[in-house]
Parts: sequence; C-alpha cells; structure tokens
Amino acid sequence: MAVRSLRRILLLTSPKPVSSSSISTTTRQNSLLFSLSSNFPEPSTSSFYPPFSPSNLISSRGLSSLSGESLGPAAIDYRSILQEDEFQRLANSTIHDLLEKLEEYGDSVDLDGYDVDYGNEVLTLKLGSLGTYVINKQTPNRQIWMSSPLSGPSRFDWDQNAEAWIYRRTKGELINVLETELEQLCGKPVTLS
Repeated sequence: MAVRSLRRILLLTSPKPVSSSSISTTTRQNSLLFSLSSNFPEPSTSSFYPPFSPSNLISSRGLSSLSGESLGPAAIDYRSILQEDEFQRLANSTIHDLLEKLEEYGDSVDLDGYDVDYGNEVLTLKLGSLGTYVINKQTPNRQIWMSSPLSGPSRFDWDQNAEAWIYRRTKGELINVLETELEQLCGKPVTLS
C-alpha cells in the first residue's frame, strides 16, 4: 500500500517524459522506487493491484524512444534562435494581421457560423459546421500553434531566411496552409499575406 502511494506521489509531482532525455528521469524514478520498495513488505497475492515492479513505470513512449524510432524532428532550443521580445513582436504582428484579414474574408464568404475572435492572446476562427481553427503563441517554444479542422495540430517555427512561420514536418508556411485550407472549406480563395 505504501509503495503504491509513494509511486503515485512521485508520478504526480515529477515532470512527464517528453523526449529521449526523459528516459534518464524515468530510470532515476524507477531506481528510487525500487530501492524504497525494498523497505516495505511485498503485497499479498490477494491484493487488487499487481506487485510493484520497476517495469510498471516504463511507458510505451519510453520504450519506443529506446528502440531508436524517430518521434519527429530533433528538439531545438528556441531561446537561442529567437529572443523573446523578437518572438513576441513577430508572433503578435502575424496574429493581428491574420485577425484583420480573416475578418475581411468573413465579409466576402456566405457561411453560417463564420466568426473571428481574439481574446487572451488566442485567435479563434469558427466556420460553423465546418469546424474551428485555434491559433496561439507558445512563448517558451518560440512557436505559433494552430489547431485545424482539416490538418489537425501544427507547430510553426519562425524561419529567418523565409521570413515566415514554417511547420518543420511538412515545410508548410502558416499563411499558405491557412489560405489553402480556407479555400478548400469555404469555396472561395483568400489572400492572408
């Protein structure tokens, strides 16, 4: 019983694994729990929960990281690439420009439920029954995140050479992705740049 409580506390208070470097965090947690568990009697076989085992703490994500599978692009320390004040300037400019252009676009399309809203630094574009876009800044990562009813979630990084927000997995530019998807959904071309 005490081992389960200790394990639950450690799992709730420790950072969640998000990268291959988190394997060492999981290993440290496993070692700590394993050494602490030796001070407690083993649970009875009639116990509802399975006996404590360090392998119970290894997630499938952790194992896939060990197998050498690529989970996407390599991590980047965005703070070294773009200073926060420059990021804020670029991201705010982009989001506010999008807000204006999307409001203008709304006047030109005949779509029930079309609504653009900006609040708490989140741009929301509702397209009625077609879905909703959510665009917001992620300052710690120096990214703009977009949730799309067509393409799902995307994380855009500022590319100095292209002077555009680029999704590294597809190399798509934020503005181009939005223009293409909105034309596809609404049936009318839009220019957001």
